[in-house]
Amino acid sequence: MIQPTISRRRALLGLLGATGTAILAACGGASPTAAPTKPAAGQAAPTTAPAATTAGTTPAAKPGPGGSPAAAAGGSVKIGTVFSMTQAGAVYGATQKNGSSLAAEEINESNYVPGVKLELLLEDDASDKTQGINVFNKLINQDKVFAIIGPTLSNTAQAADPIAQQAKVPVLGVSNTAGGITSIGDYIFRDSLTEQQVIPQTIKAVKAKVSMTKAALLYGNDDAFTKSGYDEFKKALQASGVQITTEQTFAKGDKDFSAQLTVIKGGSPDAVVVSALAEEAAGIVSQGRRLGIDAKVPFIGGNGFNSPALIKNAGAAAEGTIVGAAWNAASPNPKSQDFIKKYQAKFGSAPDQFAAQAHAGVYIVAEAIKRAGTSSDRARLRDALAGIKDFDTVLGKFSFTAERDGDHPAVVQVVKGDKFEVYA
Repeated sequence: MIQPTISRRRALLGLLGATGTAILAACGGASPTAAPTKPAAGQAAPTTAPAATTAGTTPAAKPGPGGSPAAAAGGSVKIGTVFSMTQAGAVYGATQKNGSSLAAEEINESNYVPGVKLELLLEDDASDKTQGINVFNKLINQDKVFAIIGPTLSNTAQAADPIAQQAKVPVLGVSNTAGGITSIGDYIFRDSLTEQQVIPQTIKAVKAKVSMTKAALLYGNDDAFTKSGYDEFKKALQASGVQITTEQTFAKGDKDFSAQLTVIKGGSPDAVVVSALAEEAAGIVSQGRRLGIDAKVPFIGGNGFNSPALIKNAGAAAEGTIVGAAWNAASPNPKSQDFIKKYQAKFGSAPDQFAAQAHAGVYIVAEAIKRAGTSSDRARLRDALAGIKDFDTVLGKFSFTAERDGDHPAVVQVVKGDKFEVYA
């Protein structure tokens, strides 16, 4: 998802790293790149796994007989994980941390990459661009990671991914869905489906099931993810011949949506289409029902709606909400069902899409390390990632497109009771 939200700016700028200087020059920036900072008061400190063999010091293995890749050279391989453990994206980051750590544990215990152990170094991007830049610089320049998984939100990815591209460190986004992420460069990948991939399927599914001739649009206008979702929803509605009764906006952190929802109700739409993150989404849905938007008029959301937090915070008002998604717990995929059982046993709660995408992401990186036969050559790792096709994951058969975007089956969900079910 992600997806982007900026909490409050941290203005702690430190020493300028060579990598950051190059990136800002490439992007036309004039200000120095922020150096790693300490978390603000009250913010959880980024956690880092114990030190181990530094990526880049282990000699690369040569291909095995017949041209097949040999096992990666032995030792520990550092993989940075950058998730929103605090601030607006924390509802997603918490499950991403769980999903990725579970995958690494499984991979290491099974010797999935022969002789190689994955060591995940977790950093908190705090849902903030500057913090994202800081922790990318730390992981690349200080920790010397082999690759990075994350960050959680697209806003942060747009700011931090160029640093990894300049340093030629592969990045795998596991929740970034806004447009343009992978166009940053050839070291940037994502396993998260874009809003462009999911939203048209969502609108098509609703149109096939209910009479939807007109719909209202509501979106966050100060966030890369929510703006991207708005663009895709508008195009999908227009392509389906659905009249847009009104377009209303809100900003990150807003709590009162009554003015926008009153206008929306006055237009008597057949559906209310919303591009928002989970916190705002819950407020919009619950306030909309309280203001009298009929339960027969569904709220339709994109990737930001796909969190148990929506159901928990909106309560009964969430019933019937339709959500485009990349994963659903009802999938019969054996890997997905095994993942759900292990996740519940380890963490005492059910996983969500963001946990599943993070879990798949670690396996995708591990598979690429195995295929590349190296724990030091990042260019070979990049090439191995690009070559992944029809790889079995909890998300289903996974491939990368030529543009390094994720490609696997999408799903449309509906809230029934206290869970998401497949919309059929």
